[in-house]
Amino acid sequence: MAGRPEILFPLFGELTGLTGVGAKTAQHFAKMGVEKPRDLIFQLPHGLINREPVASVLDVEPPSVATVEVMVGMHRPNAIKGRPYRVTVQDSKTSFQLVFFHAHKDWLHEQLPAGQRRVVSGKVELFDGVAQMVHPDFILRPEASDSIPQNEPVYPLTAGITQKTMQKAMVSALSRAVDLPEWIAPGLREKHDWPDWHTALLTAHAPTKTADLGFGAPARERLAYDEVFAHQLTLALARARMRRAKGIVSQGNGVLRNKVLAALPFKPTGAQLRSVDEITTDMAAPVRMNRLLQGDVGAGKTLVALLALLAAVESGGQGVMMAPTEILARQHLEGLQPLAEAAGVVLEILTGRDKGAERKRKLAALAKGDIHILVGTHAVFQKDVAFADLRLAVIDEQHRFGVRQRMDLGAKGAAVDILVMTATPIPRSLALANYGDMDISLLDEKPPGRQPIETVLVSNTRFDQVVARLKAALAEGRQAYWVCPLVGESEAVEWAAAEERFRVLRAALGEGVVGLVHGQMPPADKDAAMADFVAGKTKLLVATTVIEVGVDVPAASIMVIEQAEKFGLSQLHQLRGRVGRGAAASTCLLMYAPPLGENAARRLKVMRDTEDGFEIAEEDLRLRGAGDVLGVAQSGLPRFMIADLEAQADLLKIAQDDARLLLFEDPDLQGARGKAARVLLYLMEEDKSIRLISVG
Repeated sequence: MAGRPEILFPLFGELTGLTGVGAKTAQHFAKMGVEKPRDLIFQLPHGLINREPVASVLDVEPPSVATVEVMVGMHRPNAIKGRPYRVTVQDSKTSFQLVFFHAHKDWLHEQLPAGQRRVVSGKVELFDGVAQMVHPDFILRPEASDSIPQNEPVYPLTAGITQKTMQKAMVSALSRAVDLPEWIAPGLREKHDWPDWHTALLTAHAPTKTADLGFGAPARERLAYDEVFAHQLTLALARARMRRAKGIVSQGNGVLRNKVLAALPFKPTGAQLRSVDEITTDMAAPVRMNRLLQGDVGAGKTLVALLALLAAVESGGQGVMMAPTEILARQHLEGLQPLAEAAGVVLEILTGRDKGAERKRKLAALAKGDIHILVGTHAVFQKDVAFADLRLAVIDEQHRFGVRQRMDLGAKGAAVDILVMTATPIPRSLALANYGDMDISLLDEKPPGRQPIETVLVSNTRFDQVVARLKAALAEGRQAYWVCPLVGESEAVEWAAAEERFRVLRAALGEGVVGLVHGQMPPADKDAAMADFVAGKTKLLVATTVIEVGVDVPAASIMVIEQAEKFGLSQLHQLRGRVGRGAAASTCLLMYAPPLGENAARRLKVMRDTEDGFEIAEEDLRLRGAGDVLGVAQSGLPRFMIADLEAQADLLKIAQDDARLLLFEDPDLQGARGKAARVLLYLMEEDKSIRLISVG
């Protein structure tokens, strides 16, 4: 595979080759992430200075930039050090002052000779009611004033880089960009009225009105599209490569699934049945499945996963379900065991706890095919774990597993189908940006019987009242969680805060009533504390956010979150989802420290007003921006320079469809448009994706 195309070489040269950029300036640019001309041309202007001439400074609203012809009047030097030098000038309607600090008298007389006309351009401000222009950007003879740009782009800067340096370097960098072959489908370009790449680039750097700086400006939209298209093409190549790996056809007959459906005390939701259908259709196809099952807290993902695993068993194979922690793995085991029994299927668990003879026994049964479905932690990755015929791997809570682990697990079976589950509702644009290599099934309905949760905001000044109400509720036999605040400094501080809160609540509610669980505890102690709470021995569990994912205690119906204003929306939503799982009406108390900032108040209000995880995720995206919403999954999120994930979510969907279509028509990118797309991938530094194109 040939390397970077020659047409792009000038954009990938040294920055020091640009006008006005020496070694020192190049170091300053590096702080902005600009290391070569290619990085520079994608730094688009964020503002615009209009320098069209006006008759008088009275025609502009200070503070603002004016370009005006003046008659130079009296020079007023100041003998006191540090005081400014002033030159009085007269335009067609009024006189005002030009102000200079640390300027040389001779230079000023040369630039502004009394009695002569000059054109000055700079920021006009009022000082004690008098208009003044401090250090004009331009001072020129009237006949030379054409060289003043009418519209001057304003660029993002960093320490050590001025607008002048930036503009000079930018003009130089843009001169290295040439026409590139077109990678956008002709119909798509016409529909959106987008210019070609080179025109778009030059236009985006030469705005003439404020609208030219907006997301909707055709030149900017085109460049944003190029960026997301390159990213989606990379994901589509990864997906195509996955699909080229021959899959196993796992066509179940429905016998085991029907037994489970008959044993259920409720009817599955339409969304559950639709998702099962999408998954089993994928499993029956001769290509590998790579699907994301996304559902809100309590939308019933586990049932969907079990039905998919049973389809694998019906077709003569095995399935594995992996959870990020032992607590969750055991919980899956407890939830699935009765249903597996109803279907007559052997379900077993394998975790790091299994040692010696017990582990040997399980491994032997697994290798013989006597265990149909294995539930486990990442212990199932270990070298000695062999399946007789693994068909489906279900991974719970995707963002705890990287792409690497998805692949390791895939390698366990000849061509294992992969189903990834997440209980974190992800806004559509982020799902596309982060999981564009996967197909997505959505669970967007709540199963019957899930209780609504009443969410109440309460100031921490009412701490004692909250504890008193809690005491009464526990006396009635209810169970509750108390989540401690997020402490920024370190886990050790957080753990100390949790232990302190545990002591206070134990003193108030009585010995033996309160349990404690946090991330710094030895796993065995953590499991024991959870087990006591699940069994109802302890009534209140004081915890840090370790309980955020997946803990299921139906009897717990109260959730107190302390300093709720410090948590992100999706995290609050996950925590709240720990209650409302049983028959009792549930309550979530969001305790906050007044006064609340505007964003924090908005977050807590959203929590109070809705339980819809997808609505909450979209609001979270608006409030925090894409970078933070995915939290741990962050690592896979692209860093776009021009495109904006929140404002241009629609471009992602168009780009995904277009990228998949291009690869369907030209899988090796050998046609004219395919070759142009290769140039784009190199331009966007998606070189790694070029390696995904099948050779030959």
